[in-house]
Amino acid sequence: MAVLSSPPAASPLAARRSRSLRRATDGAILALTVAFAILWLLPILWVVTMSLKPNAELMRSTAGFIPLPFTLDNYINLLKMETVPRWLMHSLIVAVTMTALVLIVSSMAGYAFARLRFPFKKTLFLLVMAGLMVPEQSIFIPLHTMFSAWGLHNSHVALVMPRVAVPIGVFLMMQFFRSIPKELEEAAEIDHASRLTVFLKIMLPLSVPALTTLGLFTFIFAWNDFLWPLVSATRADMYTVTVGLASIQSNFAFSEGLGSVMASAVFASLPIMLLFLIFQRFIVAGVAMNAGK
Repeated sequence: MAVLSSPPAASPLAARRSRSLRRATDGAILALTVAFAILWLLPILWVVTMSLKPNAELMRSTAGFIPLPFTLDNYINLLKMETVPRWLMHSLIVAVTMTALVLIVSSMAGYAFARLRFPFKKTLFLLVMAGLMVPEQSIFIPLHTMFSAWGLHNSHVALVMPRVAVPIGVFLMMQFFRSIPKELEEAAEIDHASRLTVFLKIMLPLSVPALTTLGLFTFIFAWNDFLWPLVSATRADMYTVTVGLASIQSNFAFSEGLGSVMASAVFASLPIMLLFLIFQRFIVAGVAMNAGK
């Protein structure tokens, strides 16, 4: 009868070497991460510094990360513009509406692809995923012609509707619904719950983490969106904040100075920065979820 022997235990010296190698590797990774973080933050810090300097000082030199002499005139002048609050309101309406519609469409489509049986299901799913391979710039001319024929340009409908269908949102929700045990639905069906009841009262509450992540990414995309609002909104009173601020800083010669340009960039980025700081846990979880899938 063969006797199974346990593998020989590592010697104390080998164990110490292994721990030292692990600590050295972790330290190198941490140092590299900190170096990349500093490299990424430097341009942002430089923009903020220039936004807090007088334009006369910036005409002499833009070097340095300490805003001396210090001034808030660039921000005050920006807020005094009558159109800026209107542009902010348009961006907020577009971002909130787009986020709500994307969550509704993506969750319903994702649940259908994950749980329902219907004809041509695989073909339809491939068509939805094919949308990921089409550059958005290639469909701008048909979209512009279509919305022009309907007379919808310079409206919130035109700014929101082309962005509602999000293939990656459908894919994300489908993957999440597939991870939910089918036994929960079967138990509800035994209690004579309809498919709509199962979706609304069981599946949606369980998918709050995925919906939160998708909503955050959609809001950030909608707020930062520039190209389609630039094409669709041709009147200054219908600009979103990105297009509006770009319109006043498109040429340094016509802008009020480099400090005002940098103040506009910081002003447009503030809502997204605040959103990230508040919901960073969900954003990181969403990135990890997509990577895991």
